[in-house]
Amino acid sequence: MVLLGELVMILDLHRQGLSVSAIARRTGRDPKTIRKYIERGLEPPAYGPRQPGRPSKLAPYLDYLRERITAFPDLSAVRLTRELRERGYTGAYTAVKRFAAAIRPPEAKPYEVRFETPAGQQAQVDFARFLVTFTDAPDTTCIVWLFSLVLGHSRHIEARFVLHQDLQTLLRCHMQAFTAIGGVPIEILYDRMKTAVTGEDADGHIVYNRSLLALAQHYGFLPRACRPYRAKTKGKVERPFSYIRQDFFLARSFRDLDDLNRQLRSWLDTVANVRLHGTTQRIVSEAFAAERPELQPLPALPFDALLTLERRVSHDGLVSIGGNYYSVPDRTRRVVEVHQLPDTIRILDGGRLVASHPILEGRRQYRIDPDHRQGTAARAMRHGHPDSLPIGRHGDHVARRSLAVYQAVGERLAGGIGGQR
Repeated sequence: MVLLGELVMILDLHRQGLSVSAIARRTGRDPKTIRKYIERGLEPPAYGPRQPGRPSKLAPYLDYLRERITAFPDLSAVRLTRELRERGYTGAYTAVKRFAAAIRPPEAKPYEVRFETPAGQQAQVDFARFLVTFTDAPDTTCIVWLFSLVLGHSRHIEARFVLHQDLQTLLRCHMQAFTAIGGVPIEILYDRMKTAVTGEDADGHIVYNRSLLALAQHYGFLPRACRPYRAKTKGKVERPFSYIRQDFFLARSFRDLDDLNRQLRSWLDTVANVRLHGTTQRIVSEAFAAERPELQPLPALPFDALLTLERRVSHDGLVSIGGNYYSVPDRTRRVVEVHQLPDTIRILDGGRLVASHPILEGRRQYRIDPDHRQGTAARAMRHGHPDSLPIGRHGDHVARRSLAVYQAVGERLAGGIGGQR
């Protein structure tokens, strides 16, 4: 095949008066080929169909790929290649990528300005909404929220699924993320989520939630909000949401929220945070190892900012907080003071601490401390008595007895009644 540049050279030599034989010697081409291209001029050459060669390594998996992309159009080519390799595929990733693009044409996107930050300088935080049906409750589809913190320099991801995006959850997720990465960035970028930004003052300055400011002061970071309608400035955390949805979340099943987070943790450790990042062209884990020493150290004392509430104790000794129920000791007064920390519930009776519980995820969950209950049921709860059964929603216990016991009790009662007549 003669390339365009060589064709132009042949025609130029011919215009200079060189013979076909001289051009052939100079280019190393056959004279018939030279004559053919001189006669054709700059008309683009026509090629016949490619002759069949070796069978494609991807051919046995095309039906599988069509089925997967039809069911889940947003599955990434990286994820599809990994699935094929588990089924014996030995070909190239690019072949899978080309085939996926052919049946799922990418949408044209505008160019974006990329902002890079020094190591330890910035992290970006946001929530994303996911719909999931847990196998433990197959008839119910629920909303879960993905909290994600992405370090701007290394692109290291810390993420966790939660059932709410309220203030206490936001604070708790920050604390867990800081502990996981072993430090704190200088600044954290937010969009205008209501739990972080409450509005603007008369001069147009951002007003942050007071509890978030207390958290920032304790850990030593500066909160920053995106400009209105400019969420693209937070693309380092927005893009990972799509990546997590396509490469992790789709086409998986999860037993419950704990199982969802266990699988997410495994995927972060074995896939997301050890990959070659497409933008930085660095291994994320290696870049994070270099960035980690640049993070600010964790504070020596825990964050203890709290929200104070007043709650009534129910007739069965429970206090409702955030849609969940926590036990208090028997004989606690009917009205108590609740101190809600990011990760702990403390209940005070007359200024005296009477109960402390870790915060429950979700709604209509119960946390019963066996030490809060007196009597036989409490002893069975404390000692795990094998002859006890939970009844009701709160974990009360009754003894398990044979039918012969009830028969004997019935006969004795019947005899007593007969003797009174």
